[in-house]
Amino acid sequence: MADLKPARGTIASARAGVRRVFRFAPSPNGYLHLGHAFSALLNRRLAEESGGRLLLRIEDIDPERSRPHFEAAIIEDLAWLGLAWEQTPRRQSEHMSDYRAALDQLTRRGLAYPCFCSRKEIAEACADRKDWPLDPDFSPLYPGACRHLSMAERASRIAGGARFALRLDMEKALAEAAAPLIYREFHEGSDGAVVGAAPALWGDAPIGRRDAPTSYHLACTLDDHLQGVTDVVRGVDLEAATGLHRLLQALLGLRTPDYRHHRLVRDEHGRKLAKSKSAVPLRELRAKGTTPEALRAFLALEMGRDF
Repeated sequence: MADLKPARGTIASARAGVRRVFRFAPSPNGYLHLGHAFSALLNRRLAEESGGRLLLRIEDIDPERSRPHFEAAIIEDLAWLGLAWEQTPRRQSEHMSDYRAALDQLTRRGLAYPCFCSRKEIAEACADRKDWPLDPDFSPLYPGACRHLSMAERASRIAGGARFALRLDMEKALAEAAAPLIYREFHEGSDGAVVGAAPALWGDAPIGRRDAPTSYHLACTLDDHLQGVTDVVRGVDLEAATGLHRLLQALLGLRTPDYRHHRLVRDEHGRKLAKSKSAVPLRELRAKGTTPEALRAFLALEMGRDF
């Protein structure tokens, strides 16, 4: 991958005459549910309305949770819904060199550093501080214990086999990005507005691990650029992540797509559907006789959106 150049904060959204590109990007760590169906169908509808393209990306950077049978089920469920995409799906596990190149560049520029603290250690360090700030995922902001370790100390720990993550030095990153970090947001039913990104909410966010040269944030941001994505359509639960993604775009010279964060499909208790909370899989609904037409009608009724 060619060396990436720092950007200066401009929004490079799709222009008139440029075909818009959408993507649906599930992780193969469980079966798709109604929330995934809504997001996939919304991406397809917007692609069709704009005369654009729909891509499928398999976000399988986590080797411990990603499984081939889940990927096969994703393909099967999307075909049952009637979705099609133009190209062979991009599997993130096949492009680790792209992420490594970006991560190495940030490290060379002094914008990323190794952190040897476990999640448990970070939680314990912050436990006595009731007013300790949390990031948008409700985890304690990293207190910076490893930020100022000497190069010799870092090298010694790594040589000794210590586990570590690579964290973005937020203060340095914001200083280098310099220009205002802005992007266009189109919430459902809106005409869009230019909004300011807030990456500092994440603190020194992890952007890579020793066993995987990337994180969700780095991989999806780089992939959107490499795949020419012009419109990122995803759940509102990921809206806060856009601030961090916008900063990475500025640091790495990546294009900034337009964003559309949609409402979430929720269960009878008002909770968002999640694989980890036993949301009913699409394949189970199909096995019980649900048709794609019935599912689309249900989502249209629940979400106020025809498909």
